[in-house]
Amino acid sequence: MPESMSDPMSRQLEGKTAIITGAGRGIGEGIAKTLVARGARVAVSDVSADAAATVAKEIVDAGGEAISSHADVTSADSMQAFVDSAIAHFGQIDICVANAGVIGGPGFQDRKDYNDDDWDLTLGVNVRGIVKTADAIVPHMKERRSGKIINIASHAGRAPRGVAEPGRGNVQSPYSVSKAAAIQWTHLLAIDLGPFNINVNAVCPGRLWTPMWEKLATNRKVLNPELSHLSAREIFELAITTTMPLGEAQTPEDIGKTVAFLASDDAAQITGQALNVNGGAILS
Repeated sequence: MPESMSDPMSRQLEGKTAIITGAGRGIGEGIAKTLVARGARVAVSDVSADAAATVAKEIVDAGGEAISSHADVTSADSMQAFVDSAIAHFGQIDICVANAGVIGGPGFQDRKDYNDDDWDLTLGVNVRGIVKTADAIVPHMKERRSGKIINIASHAGRAPRGVAEPGRGNVQSPYSVSKAAAIQWTHLLAIDLGPFNINVNAVCPGRLWTPMWEKLATNRKVLNPELSHLSAREIFELAITTTMPLGEAQTPEDIGKTVAFLASDDAAQITGQALNVNGGAILS
């Protein structure tokens, strides 16, 4: 567990049940384990059933309560089956974390330009995926007149900088467009669901060393021959030191702690917000 079960915050989500998509690794795994450390029970899903099962087993072995499932956020039927199975097991769902995301299609990191596969997959997962996740859970939350929905967006969805960080990226990024859409969707859904006592917020992570960022760093090398002598990790570290006032990369647990706050009663009057957790890289 990322936190001690004796931590005073560990009972923050006592009695609550959460579902998390894309929880087989990276940010989703960090969110799941942090919520459990705060007292929640979790249903974790991923397109890789094995990855989700591994995370759930680690949680159970550490004394938490978790189940796992395969779920494809691009499929309404798959998402409904995941939600239904979680409700059948736990009796209710209080928290929904729409975390599943991609940065491009297969081979993205080796191309200089985005193609249709990049656009279709990125918008399908990062935008339609959070919509389908909400479509599956909202009727249950409306019936209970209670719920917390947290969408994982990105600070890439904010207004772009006039000056790029070292190493040119492809500014016509479907990932950035998709995350901007996720933020706008969060605003609109919060308005619709407010009368049902359902809070909807987004978390905008900055830079974390995950398989996604490794692909992005590799793509920077393709676009910038002058960076070819650097490893993907060195390009990542350069982005941290040149853009983040706090000078450190974020971790999955950092994102998990923010999600835990937004899922708690302490955030009862917070809705429709998109909170940056990015070391000050983008100030908005």
